[in-house]
Amino acid sequence: MSKGFLPVCMEDMKKLNISQFDFVYISGDAYVDHPSFGHAIITRVLESEGFSVGIIPQPDWKSKDAFMTLGEPKYAFLVSAGNIDSMVNHYTVNKRLRHDDMYSPGGKSGYRPDRATIVYCNRIREAYPKAKIIIGGVEASLRRFAHYDYWSNSVRRSILFDTRADVLSFGMGEKSITELAKALREGKEISQTNIDGCCYVRTNIDYLKDNYVMVPSFEEVKEDKVAYSKAAATEYREQDPFSGKPVVQMCQGKYLVQNIPQKPLATNELDRVYALPYMRTYHPMYEKDGGIPAITEVKFSITHNRGCFGACSFCAITAHQGRIVTSRSEKSVIKEAEKMIWEPDFKGYIHDVGGPTANFDGPACEKQGTKGACKNKQCLFPTPCKNLKVSHKNYLALLKKLRHLPNVKKVFIRSGIRYDYLILDKNDEFFRELCEHHVSGQLKVAPEHISDNVLSKMGKPGKSVYDRFSKKFYSICRKIGKEQYLVPYLMSSHPGSTIHDAIELALYIKKNNLHPEQVQDFYPTPFTISTSMFYTGLDPFTLKEVYVPKDPEEKRMQRALLQFNKKENYPLVLKALKKAGRDDLIGFSPDCLIRPQVSEKGFKSNKSSYTKQKSQTKKGDNKNGKNTGRKNGITKNKGPAQRRNRKN
Repeated sequence: MSKGFLPVCMEDMKKLNISQFDFVYISGDAYVDHPSFGHAIITRVLESEGFSVGIIPQPDWKSKDAFMTLGEPKYAFLVSAGNIDSMVNHYTVNKRLRHDDMYSPGGKSGYRPDRATIVYCNRIREAYPKAKIIIGGVEASLRRFAHYDYWSNSVRRSILFDTRADVLSFGMGEKSITELAKALREGKEISQTNIDGCCYVRTNIDYLKDNYVMVPSFEEVKEDKVAYSKAAATEYREQDPFSGKPVVQMCQGKYLVQNIPQKPLATNELDRVYALPYMRTYHPMYEKDGGIPAITEVKFSITHNRGCFGACSFCAITAHQGRIVTSRSEKSVIKEAEKMIWEPDFKGYIHDVGGPTANFDGPACEKQGTKGACKNKQCLFPTPCKNLKVSHKNYLALLKKLRHLPNVKKVFIRSGIRYDYLILDKNDEFFRELCEHHVSGQLKVAPEHISDNVLSKMGKPGKSVYDRFSKKFYSICRKIGKEQYLVPYLMSSHPGSTIHDAIELALYIKKNNLHPEQVQDFYPTPFTISTSMFYTGLDPFTLKEVYVPKDPEEKRMQRALLQFNKKENYPLVLKALKKAGRDDLIGFSPDCLIRPQVSEKGFKSNKSSYTKQKSQTKKGDNKNGKNTGRKNGITKNKGPAQRRNRKN
């Protein structure tokens, strides 16, 4: 195993006396050798299995030359667009080009192309027509079937066809890439392997016999939205390593075959992956450009678990990491922390100990460990399953040990708490300790909305659950003598959300004196149930119609309503209220969202009446104790926990 960074140039090859690599990894991200980056994990796993690996990070895609700098590998090129889909990385939800890229030198954009996986593979084919190619990462993983592409507003075929790659490794790829690598070392033809966690293009599927599920073809889903919905529902249900079956989709006379997902790594396997000799920072070649910004939040963070049984409709984790949660051992996490706390730039703060959901640390129930997640029901929605195990005992024990390590001042939890799970715990010890030791003044939670109509489409619990959680949070904070706040993340224009739903949320925000600094428009990304609803206007599980806000002006109005108190949003809020027939919310009453429009002579109301109402409003505010603080909101000071990256 190498003692430093993996080779990135011919000079590195010569120093290590390597004449030809077994694998060459092409990455859309800059080279950061930290286990928060997919390219670091996959390359270190292969290295630990005795394979030589070189990395070409962010090659110049305008010619094939950059793809030839390490020569042709003995076995295969490995291609990934990076930690984020390249289109999400490049464009906002309004399809405007982003000017920054936290995974690139100096945080600047322009280091990778649109649809990076496809472009990289085409350049490799130009350079080495007969080379083997394995694609993976988020972009490939979530585009493995025919999918709606928001940026072109069209249905595209599986990315496996567009890249002409030999194999697509989906999900968390440690097991599948190891099996593929060993098969190649044994002299097997890669396209003829049949490995879990992989997709292949076949001309014949007789070998599957009857053990598979056929979904509507690319041609069908492209033309028929009902067919698209049916395919989306089946593809979603079969993403389980225990109960799932291979899924087949025809495309232009050939078969796309998705084998069942790999089983999630067991605790000892996760421990091994995170114990590999990562350098835990970016390659020195980026120093001259100001480094790689993405390392800032993760350098002193620890991944504790994988998977999420929350299964929100707008989240792709179900398709990528799966619904079965596994976690690392306490010993493994503490060992990583013990390395971290002695680094010269460690300031005493562990930024996060978590995963997709911080307070999930194991399977939702006993059944999941051997039979998988239920196909036709969820663990927490619409109500918690009676078999759900609710305990924070192990996670709390880990946090206690971490915060008592030398040099540690504080251990934060920033990867998100699933509040509907936390509120089910009859033992309040974790909730109390969370508020007392692991909140940096603000705790981020994601109710996303409060309209039950919208929440039902999101797969999220009703407003009453969030209200219970919020009440308990502030009660505990008062008891321990800490002034702390919830940071509620909210989403506008999700399928199902009408102007009336957005107004309902705005009224809730006003009533509870919230001041959301960040509002996220729904962003349709591949392989989510919400994206299927966005494209088809149908619930894929029931085929019932779903209202989808697509008109750009309506989307702007819904977003503005969630920040109705911002001066620049006034025209849109006014227009939205009038469109919805809610003129009753335009006035001087404490229950109104905005005041009447100003004319050249002042407010469009009797001046004496305005003065009287204004005076009454002020007296009422003072009497009721309003405007004296932000009891249920966010403080004016913008701390780091308020800044949320929701690119993907």
